[in-house]
Amino acid sequence: MTHTLLIDPLLRALADPTRLRIMRLLSHMELAVGELAQVLGQSQPRVSRHVKILCDAALAERRKEGSWVFLKASIAPGQPPQLGAATATLLSAAEAEDTAFAAQCAEDRRHLAAIRNARETVAADYFARHAAQWDQIRSLLSPDEPVEAALARALGAQDDGRPLGRLLDVGTGTGRMAELFAPSAAHVTALDNSPEMLRIARARLQHLPNGSVDLVQGDFTSLPLGDTGYDTVLFHQVLHYAQAPELALAEAARVCAPGGLIAVVDLAAHEHEELRSAHAHARLGFTDEQMRRLFTSAGFSADPAIAIAGGQLTVKIWTGRRLPA
Repeated sequence: MTHTLLIDPLLRALADPTRLRIMRLLSHMELAVGELAQVLGQSQPRVSRHVKILCDAALAERRKEGSWVFLKASIAPGQPPQLGAATATLLSAAEAEDTAFAAQCAEDRRHLAAIRNARETVAADYFARHAAQWDQIRSLLSPDEPVEAALARALGAQDDGRPLGRLLDVGTGTGRMAELFAPSAAHVTALDNSPEMLRIARARLQHLPNGSVDLVQGDFTSLPLGDTGYDTVLFHQVLHYAQAPELALAEAARVCAPGGLIAVVDLAAHEHEELRSAHAHARLGFTDEQMRRLFTSAGFSADPAIAIAGGQLTVKIWTGRRLPA
């Protein structure tokens, strides 16, 4: 496809004031179509038509998450990256030079504050509903601080630069690990199978630079991701939910680059049966030998485990490296 054929739909897509506003909004944060409609003051069907034009021109990318559709600025594979950079520069210059457009963009950005507040309210409501459940589990575990500090050391996240490279946070939940390690990563993909948990994570992560974190819905036994795309893969207190943890680690190996790092933070083997019956834990923790076998079968080396005591249950960190295929 020639550049002329690529530029034509791009210019057509930008030849509308509403779509220009949408592109400026997406330069600040990923937004659901309903959220865009709220900011723009237009009906959702009308906004959806504008979204389709932008996506057809490869200026934006849709992603379904449960019943919601989210939109982010994007240049599709095969598009010259210069087109995306030129488009962003053009829109930025237009806002700087056109006072009417600048005023409209400023008003749109003020509405983004309401979107952020609404997301935070949803998160607060969720935790209020589940506070007793969280408190029961936390009472059994070590405090978060020593676990997170030990994990940062194990990952080398305290080094200068971005030692984690491309980080995949599997089962991101509330997004705490993605938030903690984003400064040490070139990019973070935060994956969870629950649309509700992804909404919680989105509220937590919305203060991070736009484009530094992608939120993806998917199952850890069938990751909707390409091969060898990640330098670090993290499972934080999620593998005990897996009926077949070997499948989750096999998928982790598939998406992990050779020499890449895997870290599993989970419970040492225990006998608290109530976690299975009341909290859907499929596994009552893991022994070091079980984890070593899981790592080896998936194609990872296995480092010595790190134990963090301090609660009724011991938290462990298992790390390893992706071996050559």
